[in-house]
Amino acid sequence: MTEKKLFLTFSILNLVFTVYILCNDSTTWSPRWTNSAAAEAEDAASVSCSGHGRAYVDGLGVLDGNKPPCECNNCYTGKDCSVLVSDCPVDANSGNPLFLEPFWRRQAEKSAVLVSGWHRMSYIYQDGSYISEELERIIRKLHKVVGNAVTDNRFIIFGTGATQLIAASVHALSQINSSSSPSRLLASIPYYNVYKEQAEFFDSTHIRFEGDAYAWKKSKGDDNITQVIEIVTSPNNPDGKMKRAVLEGPNVKTIHDYAYYWPYYSPISNLTDEHLSLFSLSKATGHAGSRFGWALVKDKGVYEKMKRYITLSSMGVSRDTQLYVLQLLKVVVGDGGEEMFHFGYETLKKRWEMLNKIFSMSTRFSLQTIKPEYCNYFKKVRDFTPSYAWVKCERREDPNCYEILREAKITGRGGEMYGSEESFVRLSLIKSQDEFEQLIDMLKKLVSQEVAGADSI
Repeated sequence: MTEKKLFLTFSILNLVFTVYILCNDSTTWSPRWTNSAAAEAEDAASVSCSGHGRAYVDGLGVLDGNKPPCECNNCYTGKDCSVLVSDCPVDANSGNPLFLEPFWRRQAEKSAVLVSGWHRMSYIYQDGSYISEELERIIRKLHKVVGNAVTDNRFIIFGTGATQLIAASVHALSQINSSSSPSRLLASIPYYNVYKEQAEFFDSTHIRFEGDAYAWKKSKGDDNITQVIEIVTSPNNPDGKMKRAVLEGPNVKTIHDYAYYWPYYSPISNLTDEHLSLFSLSKATGHAGSRFGWALVKDKGVYEKMKRYITLSSMGVSRDTQLYVLQLLKVVVGDGGEEMFHFGYETLKKRWEMLNKIFSMSTRFSLQTIKPEYCNYFKKVRDFTPSYAWVKCERREDPNCYEILREAKITGRGGEMYGSEESFVRLSLIKSQDEFEQLIDMLKKLVSQEVAGADSI
């Protein structure tokens, strides 16, 4: 056999062997591997639920080959959520930000993520960290677009929602304590009740919840020895007002909770520049179930302590979650947040207009008032449109406002949960449109009874 023929024979045998391997190798790439997952997602999205619910790919019964079932909104029932339950109690308790769901349904294609079975199976990213560098980059871009926080010369740390980051930041700052006594945790009334609940639940020897920052300042004004941590929530939960730190001094450290500092809820009046700031995806995009938040940290020592806390408690945030958040924020920053923030703001603006109209006819109940401010994002003077109505029962014979509203079939959160008086109650305005309309209907009935009673006198 000539050399030329020998070479040709070996070439043909090599080609045949290669084709055989490719045809029999289970790892052979197929461009159609996404088809089944995409079909499942489309199948769930096609279930209308009469517009009063939604179906999900992980709904009950799908493992048995059934079509994803409808999960109905409050006060709706039936296989397709078409039946409205009469005289149904209204749930205005939780801060479930479903008011943004219609926006994301319109962004179905842009926001969709298909996760492969082998996506990020390692504990760590390629750089050895628990944080996606690309997600960190887009978070910095988001703040630049909105103009609500300085990110230059800041470390960014991810957490399982702002809830974990609150615990991590309190832990980190309580470790920087030269005193033998525990650091005191404070917040001005009304304050987000989780601050108190976490401190009491974890029961650390390094931290003690002390209550109202104003009361502490009044009684301990000259105390520069006791280490103090103040949490400043701005806009505030529950009343939506912009807050500033009450305490100052060498023994005071401050955590700024900016979960609600987005254009839906308040004017973006300044670029915040703090040592430690917390943000939450829940209130930024409405994705509360994804459990994702981030902190901007100036001091490296504090950052390292927070990072260690996150590492030991959860080894970072799920890699799948980080991929999902990256895709969502791509949608947001793609047009400078224009569509999402305008949609959210207009939705809440209309809700507040309806709410103010109802309460304007009442002397029994009142709402918080906040003066309009110039918004750098929308480039105009605008009203505040907070997530919650902070309702006060004005009559002496109505000492417990929560119970008064509960009797009217409206469930909120009592003022005492926020360190305030029982004459206050928080009502959520950021839930689904169905739930908001139910709230409005019940409030109209309640106020109309008051008006009718006054007319009969």
